[in-house]
Amino acid sequence: MRNLRIALLGAGRIGAFHATTLTHHLEGVTDLLIADADPPRAAALAARVGAKALDAPEEAFTAGAVDAVVIATATAAHADLITRAAHARLPTFCEKPIAVDLPGTARALAEAERTGTLLQIGFQRRFDAGYRAAREALRSGRLGRVHTIRAVTSDAAPPPAEFLPLSGGLFRDCMVHDFDTVRWLTGREVTEVYARGSDAGAPAFREHGDVDTACALLTLDDGTLVSATATRYNGAGYDVRTELCGERDQWAVGLDERTPLTSAEPAGPGAPRRPWPGFLERFESAYRAELDAFVRAVRGARNSPCPGREGLNALLIAEACELSRRENRPVSPAEPAAAAGLG
Repeated sequence: MRNLRIALLGAGRIGAFHATTLTHHLEGVTDLLIADADPPRAAALAARVGAKALDAPEEAFTAGAVDAVVIATATAAHADLITRAAHARLPTFCEKPIAVDLPGTARALAEAERTGTLLQIGFQRRFDAGYRAAREALRSGRLGRVHTIRAVTSDAAPPPAEFLPLSGGLFRDCMVHDFDTVRWLTGREVTEVYARGSDAGAPAFREHGDVDTACALLTLDDGTLVSATATRYNGAGYDVRTELCGERDQWAVGLDERTPLTSAEPAGPGAPRRPWPGFLERFESAYRAELDAFVRAVRGARNSPCPGREGLNALLIAEACELSRRENRPVSPAEPAAAAGLG
């Protein structure tokens, strides 16, 4: 087994989670080096997990310093760090998105592909046991022809107001997971979207041109219809579900004893005692599985199951939804691709 030295860039909430995974849950990672724009925060996390702190992220790109890079910084830094890693020929895992706009995404992706550098994007739902079982059921034909898919993503509470101008908006930041999941589950492409949004919540959403609740109708290339909804206001708890409706059977992902959903039926289930509080708890195993897959890809034991181009494909759908919302019309993902010179 090839032992690895890995640099973790970003020591915030998701970075801290990844640090624990890399130091305590994966075999063969012998050294973890942590850097952050706030060096004391990197030092504190390194001390907590038994890693080494770097003074600055740039140190990770020194020749021979590490074997791979995990990027968990603020979104604005992703594209530049991916490009630096590509130039250093360092295999890279990056939390989504590559960038919040198409040109920045395309440039960083082009550098990774030009240099032949492994780039894996953090769409963790691909590694969730429920989603993987549903994909197998769909692909095996067990459900018959799938005619309808319903996707739900609901945050228990909105993010801090200062996060909104950096996020890219609800479609790019949140629903992009649903867009990737739909493509991955079905193996089909989205040909058209029609999206609406509401900004009736906190004034910060309106101030930054964002919405707190949205609904998108996606049409796939085989005629399957997909409804995707998202909100920042779900006080019952964190809720991520996907329903696959076929001619033979129906399957639901994310429906368990912690789903924040109360049945109105007299004999139906009541509110859960311990609803999911957030994404880290809901997808804990999936986050660890995606890093395990990355480490194995770095060692050459497998190909990356979520290469960088998947980030661009999902972002194109999000861009189409944002354009549809603003202009109140159906939009093909090919339209923003052509506008960005990607057609």
